[in-house]
Amino acid sequence: MRHLRISIIGFGTVGRWLAGAIHRRRAWLEIECGVAFSLVSVATRRHGSIYREDGFDISTLLDYATTGRKLSDYPGVVRWDPPGASLTSISTDVLVEASNTNPREPEPALGHIRQALARGIHVITSSKGACAAAALDLAALARDRGIQFRMESTVMSGTPVLSTIREGLAGARVIGLRGILNGTANYILTRMAEGLDYQSALAEAQARNYAEPDPSDDVEAHDVVAKARILAATAFGESIAIDDVYRRGIAHIPLERVQQAVRDNCRVKLVATVRLSPRGRGSEAKPLDVHVEPVALPLHDPLSRVDGVMNALTLETDTVSEVTIIGPGAGAEQAGQGVFADLVSVARAV
Repeated sequence: MRHLRISIIGFGTVGRWLAGAIHRRRAWLEIECGVAFSLVSVATRRHGSIYREDGFDISTLLDYATTGRKLSDYPGVVRWDPPGASLTSISTDVLVEASNTNPREPEPALGHIRQALARGIHVITSSKGACAAAALDLAALARDRGIQFRMESTVMSGTPVLSTIREGLAGARVIGLRGILNGTANYILTRMAEGLDYQSALAEAQARNYAEPDPSDDVEAHDVVAKARILAATAFGESIAIDDVYRRGIAHIPLERVQQAVRDNCRVKLVATVRLSPRGRGSEAKPLDVHVEPVALPLHDPLSRVDGVMNALTLETDTVSEVTIIGPGAGAEQAGQGVFADLVSVARAV
């Protein structure tokens, strides 16, 4: 049986969920993929990077993490500091990069990914910032080395969006896409449509742990901009600079505007739109128009009915017209499932 050694940078909710899934589904993975997995390295900002050549007992390692014990106290480990320092020294086959959740900041995740790919290590990542900045470059580097680079959980977490574009719609030409890609913003707008003012809806979202104490990435639409850039790379093969995305968030949207949309049989949603530019491809023209903004959608639009923390993406192609994918777009289990699905894809391909 083939054997794949896994390293995880970022052992928070996503990294731990993935480790637990590998442990729980070990027998299925061996039967389905013909691969035995071992977790040989884990890295965090607090603990640095720890490596055990023979692999960790995952249940014991998770117990260390959940009870607050130092991971470096695990018997028989070698430790490096900072987290990415071990990548030049350890023996591993797959890097899972789950350290960076900031959609506007590619580092340090981008450096870790580049380093791993340069060494011929398969990479799976949940880092929106790194992929928004360099998805096409990273994919090209992986192709040159004959290895896998996958990023399913960066858009709509565990709902299979990127794999649908790349594999499920293989051969189709994407003409445009529209999406509700942030659960926090969608929850707030849903509650405002029901009559709650913005500040009350935000406070409710924070009380339910749908919104961070500092919600600016969500309500100012920076998170959605990163996802739109990743979709542009995946669906159109275009790298879009952050300044080339038209962005308006929902932080200052009046309750009256949302309520007027309800009276007009519409719903206001924060929508990311990526379309081929009608202005052509001259030296000054941009190949894509990318917008992120609140839009009043009529009720016959499938996106208008997506409420609460749910996400959705509508793809327009030259062969199957419109395809709409709806599913959860956030949460440890959902993001972990996206990473786990990528790991299965890597295992099947090697």
